[in-house]
Amino acid sequence: MIELAGDVDAIRIEFEPSSLTTLKIVLGAILFGIALDTRPADFVAAARRPGTIALGVLAQFLLLPAITFVLTLVLDVRASVALGMLLVACCPPGNVSNVLTHRARGDVALSVSMTGVGNVLAIVLMPLNLAFWGGLHPTGHTVLREIELGAADMLAEVGFVIGVPFAAGLTIARLRPGLARVGARVLGPVSFLALAGVIVVGVADNWGVFLDYIGVVLLAVFLHDAVALGTGFGVAKLTRLPQASTKAMTFEVGIRNSGLGLLLVFSFFDGLGGMALVAAWWGIWDIIAGLTVAQLWSLRWKRGTETKVEPA
Repeated sequence: MIELAGDVDAIRIEFEPSSLTTLKIVLGAILFGIALDTRPADFVAAARRPGTIALGVLAQFLLLPAITFVLTLVLDVRASVALGMLLVACCPPGNVSNVLTHRARGDVALSVSMTGVGNVLAIVLMPLNLAFWGGLHPTGHTVLREIELGAADMLAEVGFVIGVPFAAGLTIARLRPGLARVGARVLGPVSFLALAGVIVVGVADNWGVFLDYIGVVLLAVFLHDAVALGTGFGVAKLTRLPQASTKAMTFEVGIRNSGLGLLLVFSFFDGLGGMALVAAWWGIWDIIAGLTVAQLWSLRWKRGTETKVEPA
């Protein structure tokens, strides 16, 4: 069992009410920015590639949670860590996946379409997924029962955090496309930096607990993140998607909006130790791993273009 001195299931991470409000605003801004960068044409494009989109949805909302469930059993992690891993796996993709796909010279149109569809579906699928897999977990189900987690309450919270800003963004993108393009370019990086700031402040406020228990989740998050990216890549390869689409699928499945997971940890699980640590560290490590993969793909693309010989 991956474990250090002390019981991570027994600790609670402190998060100020003002910080929780800030986190909700930042997450709303992230979803608003995703919607601003989403056009009706993206959903039309998605409808024209129903097989690929359906494949991505299945990989994100069925395959990844199922594989994560097995991984928690193999690693034999504590109940709160297992629930944290399952929660992250059930989260929708964020706009970072679009940025990484672009950096890797992947199919950005597919990435944007999948992000939009994934976030809409997550309003319903995320709470149901967590309740299902968490309820099946041999130790995690006890925690869920003690907390008396209501899927309907979580559904309402996720619907508010995702649905309202996403609908508002889509409306502006439809009525004022020029303004939406400018807003998306500004809001995307600003909201991402703001989310990073919220996580850093939260870690700093709980620095002692973080140092004492981060070792409990380091290996779990490292392996889980690798499995998530590998799941997207493997599904794309098995179904013989083109290289550009493979890159998009890899990041859409591998990059999760753990900030939303962090919000739910503090809203419904009272800052439960392992869950909070997994969501917080995932938000940091996921970007590092994603940037590394994108950079490697980008370098390979550059080398490929440099070695091409122009026809005589």
